[in-house]
Amino acid sequence: MAKVLQLNFSTAAGKKVMLTVDEPRTDLTALAVETAMQEIIASGVFVVEGSPLETSKGARIVERNVTELAQG
Repeated sequence: MAKVLQLNFSTAAGKKVMLTVDEPRTDLTALAVETAMQEIIASGVFVVEGSPLETSKGARIVERNVTELAQG
């Protein structure tokens, strides 16, 4: 089962941005994720179309099951 942590932000210009992390730790808490998201915003390292990340909009872990039926 594949897991992905999706971090959702908006920029100062209102554009939606999603950062993903493959196979996140299993012991993550909402507080730890929100703290990390605030640190990402404060760092200013991500700029989209000239606009920095400004607001955290939420986070979720998505799990996906893949069953191979045929391989070529």
